[in-house]
Amino acid sequence: MNRTAPEADTGDEATYSTGEVARRLGVSPTTVRSWDRRYGIGARTRTSGSHRRWSARDMARLERMCALTATGVPPAEAARLAAAVRTPPPGEGTGPARPAASGRAGAGLPLGRVRAECRGVARAALRLDGTALDELLAVAIRDLGLITAWTEVIMPALHAAGRKWEGEPDRYVEVEHFLSWHVSGALRRACPPLAPGRPHGTATLLACMPDENHTLPLEVLAAALTERTLLVRMFGAALPAECLLAAVERTGPVVVGLWAQSRGTADRALADRVAHTEWGPRGARRKPAVLALGPGWAGATGLARPPGLAEAVAAVESRVALFTAGRRPPPGRSPR
Repeated sequence: MNRTAPEADTGDEATYSTGEVARRLGVSPTTVRSWDRRYGIGARTRTSGSHRRWSARDMARLERMCALTATGVPPAEAARLAAAVRTPPPGEGTGPARPAASGRAGAGLPLGRVRAECRGVARAALRLDGTALDELLAVAIRDLGLITAWTEVIMPALHAAGRKWEGEPDRYVEVEHFLSWHVSGALRRACPPLAPGRPHGTATLLACMPDENHTLPLEVLAAALTERTLLVRMFGAALPAECLLAAVERTGPVVVGLWAQSRGTADRALADRVAHTEWGPRGARRKPAVLALGPGWAGATGLARPPGLAEAVAAVESRVALFTAGRRPPPGRSPR
C-alpha cells in the first residue's frame, strides 16, 4: 500500500518515544508501529539508532486516528483522514505529564482537562481493549504512585464512563463495568497481600455499608495501606450490620473504614454502634476509630470524614501509630 506522503519538516521538536505515545493514546506500541508501517501515519523523526521520535504534529494525527477507529472507521480510511488533521504549532503539548486539552476520549467519553495518561486509559476502555488497559494501568500506578494514579488518572476516567447522557441513560455502562473490573485487578497486582506475621491489633477493617455495592474506592484504599505495610482486612460490598459488628469484635481493628456512596446507604446509627464496640482483655478494653468514607456521609457531624484517598491513608497511619506507641513499654522498663 502506498504510504501517505509526509509534509515538509518544519523543525518541530520530536519529544515522545513510541512507548510514551502508546501510553498517551491507549494502544500498544506494536499498534503504533504498525500504523506507521502500513499507513505512513508515523514519526517524521528518527534517532541515529533508527528509533522513532514523535512530535506534537505526529501526536495530533494519531489522536485523530484513534478517535476515528473508535467509531468504527476502517484503519486505512482513518489514516487518510487523520493525515489531513490540522496540526498544533511546534512545542505545543510537549512533556508526557502535561494535562491534555479538554475534549473527549476517542469519540465518546467527556473528560475535560486531564492528564495524558487518563486519556489513554479512557481510550483503551472505550475500545474494550483489555490488554492495552492492563498495561496502561500498571504503568500509571508504577510511574505516578498509587494515590496520584487513582486521583488523576483512574477516577476521572471512571467518572466520565459513569456519567448519564441525556436521552441515553445506558450509554457506556459496559465501558464503566469493563474499566472497573480491570482497575480492580490492577490494584491487586500492584499491592499483593502482606505476608503473615503482622502484630495483632494493628489491623484496619474496611467494609461497605449493608446496602452499598460500590467497592472500588475501598479497594484502592486497601491497596494504598498494603503498600505502606499496614495490615488490612477487606470485607467488600454490602456487609450485613450484624456481621460487621461481629467482625469488629473478632478482629479488634484499630480503624474501621465504612464506605457509603450515597446518603441512602449511610447509616449513622450503625456507625455509632461500630464506634462503641469494645474489644481486648478485661481491664484494657479498646474501641476502634471509625472513618466515614465516601460522599454518602456528607453533612454527618461528629464523625471523622477524610475528603480523599490521601487523607484517608494519613488518618489510618496516624491512628495505627498512636495505637502502636501506646502498646510500647515506658522508657527504662522491660515489657512483661
